[in-house]
Amino acid sequence: MEPKLASEWKQSLGNVIDSKVNELIYLGYDEANATNVWQCLMKKVWKKDKQLPLHQVVEDILHLKPHLFMSYMTQMAYQTDDLSGAIEGVLGS
Repeated sequence: MEPKLASEWKQSLGNVIDSKVNELIYLGYDEANATNVWQCLMKKVWKKDKQLPLHQVVEDILHLKPHLFMSYMTQMAYQTDDLSGAIEGVLGS
């Protein structure tokens, strides 16, 4: 198969993503879902929406380390908390 942008493979790989989500949930990462896993891959593994062959995308999904996923989720939580605090600060003033 010809390489495609990583984002173009998402629709074809629902079962692979679901498999990784189930693995992460089994390991205790209850916040794991297809959206969070895909966003983690886009931001932490591929970093840019670049051309990748199908086998590379599948390998990257299946080899996503739980600690990398947790690091991503923690980072997203801090960013959300900072935004909420900033909004409250502006509205409270």
